[in-house]
Amino acid sequence: MEYRTLGKTGLEVSIISFGAAPLGSEYRNIDESEGISAVHTALDLGVNFIDTSPYYGRTESEIVLGKALGTVNRDQYYLATKVGRYGLQDFDFTSNRVIESVDKSLARLRIDYIDLIQCHDIEFVDLDVVVDETLPALRKIQKQGKVRFIGITGLPLKMFRYVLERTNVDTILSYCRYSLNDISLGGLIPALEDKNVGIISASPLSMQLLTNKGAPDWHPADNEIKAACVKAAEHCRNKGADIAELGLQFALANPRIHTTLMGTANPRNVKKNIACVNQRPNTQLLAEILEILDPVRNKTWTSGRLENN
Repeated sequence: MEYRTLGKTGLEVSIISFGAAPLGSEYRNIDESEGISAVHTALDLGVNFIDTSPYYGRTESEIVLGKALGTVNRDQYYLATKVGRYGLQDFDFTSNRVIESVDKSLARLRIDYIDLIQCHDIEFVDLDVVVDETLPALRKIQKQGKVRFIGITGLPLKMFRYVLERTNVDTILSYCRYSLNDISLGGLIPALEDKNVGIISASPLSMQLLTNKGAPDWHPADNEIKAACVKAAEHCRNKGADIAELGLQFALANPRIHTTLMGTANPRNVKKNIACVNQRPNTQLLAEILEILDPVRNKTWTSGRLENN
């Protein structure tokens, strides 16, 4: 396994990390024992950073993760969870709620402290509330030793700049913005590096766009993006390759992104994903896929409030 320093946190994190959303049956109903085995498999293979949220499975992800980690030494992993989002349209970033949320997450996860607490999908709320109320509340909790570091998460890159211009955070978690079809996170990296902010990239396969199965019905991408990704996946198959493997290899190859989250509750998929750490993308095939996806390069969709996009 390869490790990189997560910005100012100083944490040496595995370049591929465990996204625990599937433990909450977010995408399919899972067998709990299989999910727990997936966590243990990841840790055994050198993964040391795990990300979850009370939103995933409406607390179920944290509950299952707490069971999985109950037999693991606390110094074997770094754990990140989130505050602020609790349902599809249930957001509450007030100080009282986030303080309560941290305590409940600690109980579900069966741990004494959280390595990284993150404000979840802040594009859905007034960013000034996050800056003026949520982050100060989390800093108070930080002084109490309940959390070590503080970050923010979401889809639009604009909101990260807004927050960074007004306050300090330790990390950002960006999703679907560093993948074969969208590398726009790269444009934000210099500003993040200037402040030594840790960079976490999630959904390197663009929420299943870059898979043979293709995007699920709920996917917010428009038809042009979906069609281009289908064409790219087909081209890979014709070359005897898997676009998901190519996409993950591509994402992991950027040394300026400290860790890339991959979510699965299947131990076999954990092994398959981690194998990509030691693989480099086929340069010829990569060039061909990037050319196919060029017409939709960095094209995305709206998430949350319009003014935050």
